[in-house]
Amino acid sequence: MKHVTEFRDPALVRQAIDSIRRTMTRPWTLMEVCGGQTHSILRHGLDELLPQGLELVHGPGCPVCVTPLQAIDRAIAIASVSGVVFTSFGDMLRVPGSATDLMHVRASGGDVRVVTSPLHAVRIARENPDRQVVFFAIGFETTAPPNALSVLAARESGLRNFSVLVSHVRVPPAMRAILTSPGNRVQAFLAAGHVCTVMGLDEYAPIAAEFGVPIVVTGFEPVDLVHGIGTAVRRLEERRPGVENAYGRAVSQRGNPAAQRVIAEVFEECDRTWRGIGPIPGSGWRLRPTFAEFDAERRFDVGGIAPLEPAACRSGLVLQGRIRPNECPAFGRECTPERPLGATMVSSEGACSAWWRYRRDATGGVA
Repeated sequence: MKHVTEFRDPALVRQAIDSIRRTMTRPWTLMEVCGGQTHSILRHGLDELLPQGLELVHGPGCPVCVTPLQAIDRAIAIASVSGVVFTSFGDMLRVPGSATDLMHVRASGGDVRVVTSPLHAVRIARENPDRQVVFFAIGFETTAPPNALSVLAARESGLRNFSVLVSHVRVPPAMRAILTSPGNRVQAFLAAGHVCTVMGLDEYAPIAAEFGVPIVVTGFEPVDLVHGIGTAVRRLEERRPGVENAYGRAVSQRGNPAAQRVIAEVFEECDRTWRGIGPIPGSGWRLRPTFAEFDAERRFDVGGIAPLEPAACRSGLVLQGRIRPNECPAFGRECTPERPLGATMVSSEGACSAWWRYRRDATGGVA
């Protein structure tokens, strides 16, 4: 248990908080990019321990939350086709599309299955040669390598009944979009450690230099997070932008070159629309033309589907760090985990889900 308990040590957390308090001379606004960081911060009450004037805002780093509504509607359309086995990670089943969700498709008789790995979907295709098997390939840089490997495995096995519906997004372009938005308040970022484990740090240095912001890579345990926050505050106070790795036990400068090669072999960069945010240039990956035969969007001709976002949902403003979840008029009223309007209330990494679980009352206190 050492590597769990030592990074949850209350004494170390208090020491780090005291150091932040001694360092701060003015207010600062930081954004934690990843939804996993958001849940850890709220679960352990770290935001309530920070000095007054130090604000944490929640970023768009929840892959389920930012998967565009159009991709959800395409998934629902494909899953509704007779003879299709549609596979996905579990969080995606309850994400609302324009009119319904994948859970309702399954309840209506569609063969929608939860898998824990894209290679599980490949195995299903291998075991069911008479059926079309589709895997919903979503996520950030962390899920891209196994999703790419599933396509390579299908090609190596000669499978003609396997395809992927791709909706991959990339973190650095989203950070750039936040910093260039008219209402931006973010002065420093806590970058997602697991993303950097795959991709390394090189993509972040140009952003830090261009916008003059600190970007600090952190883990997900309380000690990791307060250490990362303290590092960002110190750099802000010293007017010292740049990238700093505060998660050295997992992240290296170069990341994982083998994983990067697999991604580059199967995927190419593209523009991507983020749910609630809009189009971000160069922020996605799609299959390369050499793998077009595994493209479910082409195979099932669902490219022309037009989505319809609920007017009451303010998840886009939450994902940009412009409002807190409880500042959305629908939060806890029209929008609950049982009847969500947006993906941020569904996902295990969603900010609205975290606020419902840990800070449900309207004032932001613990329910």
